[in-house]
Parts: sequence; structure tokens; C-alpha cells
Amino acid sequence: MKDCNEKFGEKVEYNVKIDAFEGPLDLLLHLINSLEIDIYDIPMAQITEQYMLYVHTMKNLQLDVASEYLVMAATLLAIKSKMLLPKHDEGMLNDEIEFEEEDPRDELVERLIEYRKFKEAANELKHREEERGQVYTKPPSDLSEFSEAVDLKNTEVQVSLYDMLGAFHKLLRRKKLQRPVQTRITRQEISIEKRMNDILENLRNLKQRTSFTSLFPTDNKEHLVVTFLAVLELMKRKQIIVNQEKNFTEIFVEAGEEAGLVEQY
Repeated sequence: MKDCNEKFGEKVEYNVKIDAFEGPLDLLLHLINSLEIDIYDIPMAQITEQYMLYVHTMKNLQLDVASEYLVMAATLLAIKSKMLLPKHDEGMLNDEIEFEEEDPRDELVERLIEYRKFKEAANELKHREEERGQVYTKPPSDLSEFSEAVDLKNTEVQVSLYDMLGAFHKLLRRKKLQRPVQTRITRQEISIEKRMNDILENLRNLKQRTSFTSLFPTDNKEHLVVTFLAVLELMKRKQIIVNQEKNFTEIFVEAGEEAGLVEQY
């Protein structure tokens, strides 16, 4: 917008450019939304009239109208003119091959739909940028001076119930793979107390730690379950010591200081 001010007898002229729309497609999309027009069936007479009204208004306000707005105005007028032309009379075609005339609005509709997709994507990215701007991130700090030297060799990994369940699950899978195709089913009831005493006796005779898997010599499912429950009960009573050198490695078992025999009922 041009304006003139007189200061100290001098005439100063400056230009002000107002970008109400980002381009002619943005203006067209605004008109379509405002007039609630179907983008796939644009009434060219109405949309062209409204578009030209905006262009003339910008000129009357002495705004700098970009050439692309004028090119779009010429395009709209050309499409409007094509749509005003009379259509071919089907009766005059006789034996000629019938063909469907191309809608002159198709190219404009495709451009508007593509522009609308990019506009919506740009708005979404802008919204994410605003949300990200509300987050403050701090660069990582060097905290090595606060760390204490730890002797990893003498550090024992605490074995939890979940570690024991994981080890037992691996054992069951291994036993299942090693199980022969043909098996003979036998029923033999084993009490947990008896199995506890068997484990304690074996550990005392070994006088050293042994692997967790070595406590399960048979493939009998009932025997496996009873043995596992017996181990958990011995851990609870602190009659055996269960340790692990590193996470996810082999679990070892040894007799504890209170490894006395278990009373059977």
C-alpha cells in the first residue's frame, strides 16, 4: 500500500505489502470454504466473480497484486468461457464415435486438492513445532566425578524369583527338545519335603556349588515341578544359597549354613 507523508517540506513515499493470502490457490480455497462450495463441482461463474472482486479490492486499496493472481484470474475467465460454449448435439453425431468431453475444471480441481493436502500438512507440522517449542531439553552432563569405583569381580548379582522362573522356563524347553518321541507314562508321587532333603543331601556331598539345571536329572514333568518348588522353599528358608555371576548367565546353587534336614509329614 502506497502512502505519502510530508516532513520538513520533503515528500516521503513508502510501500506496504499485505499478504492476506499465500497465493491465488490459497485465495480460491478460502472462497470455496467460505461459500461452502463442493470442490469437485465448482460453479465457475460464482467463484470467478468472487475472485475478481478480491483482486479489484486489492487494487483499489493500492496493494501490490502479484502477477500470479492475475494469471489465475485469466485462467478462471478462460474456464468460465469454455463452460459457456454450447455442447455438441448427440443427434448430429450420427455414426461418429461418441466421446465424453473433458471438463475444463479438472486441472484446477487437481491443483486445489493437492494444495489443500500440502496446506493441511504444513499446519500439522506448525502445530508440532509449537508443541516442541514448549519442551526444554538439557544436554547430557558428565557425572563421572560423582561415581564411585566399584569392584565388579566381587559383586554378586542378586537372584530374584523372576530369574528363577526364567531359568526354569529355559529348562522346560530344553527338556522338551531332548524328550524321546515315545515315552512311558508312570505315576509316582513325590513330596516336596522329600525332594528338599534329596537336594540338601546332594549339595552336602558335593561340598561345592552346582548348576541349577543339574538339580533336574529326569524329564518327568511332575518331578520337574516338585524339584522347582523344593528349590524355592529352600531359598525361602535360607538353607541353600543361589547366586549368579552376571545377568542372564547360569544360576548356581550351594548348601547354606542352615542346611539341616527337613521334617516330613
